[in-house]
Amino acid sequence: MKNDTLHLAGVYTKTVMKSWFQYKVDAVLRSLAVFLREATGIIVIYFTLLKFDTLNGWNIYEMLFLFSLLFVTYGILIIFFTGLRDFGGTVRSGNFDRFILRPRGLLFQLIFCNADWFAAIGHGGLGIVLFVISAGKVGVVWNAATIVYYLLAIVGGVLIQGAIFLFLATLNIYLLETNSLKELFYWNMRKFAGYPISIFHKSIQVIMIYVVPFAFVNYFPAQYLLRKSDMAQYPDIFMYLTPLVGGGMYLLAYAFWRFSIRYYKSSGN
Repeated sequence: MKNDTLHLAGVYTKTVMKSWFQYKVDAVLRSLAVFLREATGIIVIYFTLLKFDTLNGWNIYEMLFLFSLLFVTYGILIIFFTGLRDFGGTVRSGNFDRFILRPRGLLFQLIFCNADWFAAIGHGGLGIVLFVISAGKVGVVWNAATIVYYLLAIVGGVLIQGAIFLFLATLNIYLLETNSLKELFYWNMRKFAGYPISIFHKSIQVIMIYVVPFAFVNYFPAQYLLRKSDMAQYPDIFMYLTPLVGGGMYLLAYAFWRFSIRYYKSSGN
């Protein structure tokens, strides 16, 4: 059964990749467009910091390192969670009914039935470029311990964002339309996460640590590796919690999904 599931996941992935890359030139240009769109904001920050030197003690390369974690985790995230990101449209169109009739787990199908490869390549590629530019200039000693920590932080960051997507997707069962909530609790919080949270008002910091914990996606992992002075206002244990926060959040979101799916009603479209 396990091998059959893995085989089916591979078939899903291969089919989705073929559909996204059917027109190769278009695929390259669209991926490049995503890369350039996201890179524009980074370029603005770069030139701003050239004038002001640092942002609350973070220099340009440390800021680029902070952003690299955000883009790399999203690049991986969107390969697996596009179906959850776009779940509202799937419910409203009635296409979710087809998934219910198939002899496979609903979440399995949503995860593997689609992947936004253009966003994955654009965001992930930018994250890798930023990492290459900054990783050797921020004073991190790359050894077995720091590499393992970095990889675990990436996994935890992906799970945290995946849990947010899963929770918001589940709300579509009750509300049908949750784009405003997604904008508020994911996209807006993600914009804040590009900067050291210590520069924000306490209320924003509380939200980013305890409500929508984007601080554990990149800020606290970066602090473990960089040890900036503004970490003094937070408990040191926060630097080690990203994998636990990610795993715990995803399990809670999954439990909410399993409970709520029993109350799903077709949109009738």
